[in-house]
Amino acid sequence: EAGLSKADVREISRHLDLPTWDKPAFACLSSRFPYGVGITRENLVRVDAAESFLRERGFRFFRVRFHDTSTARIEVGPQELPRLVEEPLRQELVAYLKSLGFTYVTVDLQGYRTGSMNEVLTKEAKAQYVQPEKTAKGS
Repeated sequence: EAGLSKADVREISRHLDLPTWDKPAFACLSSRFPYGVGITRENLVRVDAAESFLRERGFRFFRVRFHDTSTARIEVGPQELPRLVEEPLRQELVAYLKSLGFTYVTVDLQGYRTGSMNEVLTKEAKAQYVQPEKTAKGS
């Protein structure tokens, strides 16, 4: 309504010295789950807690992807990958995610990328599941 772009909001926030002025955008937590998998409150809480662990340790570009109830697949920016596997952080991360109920804690060597849950979809399935973004005016 104010006619401000995302860049405008970030610049105003930076000028006001707000600590979140350069915080990366985060998609809805449901984007961490494979298509067709039921999303429960419990599993959303698990993914959120896992991502909070990474955020609190200074990671900026990451996702924790949920693959069934037993596997968490971690994506971090390629520049952050070496730090993710350094000790004692690696052991702390594994212990924490296991305390959340994950049996397997994996690291995606391709690193963080948006839309990685779409990679398994065929062209037909993408047309079914992935809808074009609507603009505020087109909604």
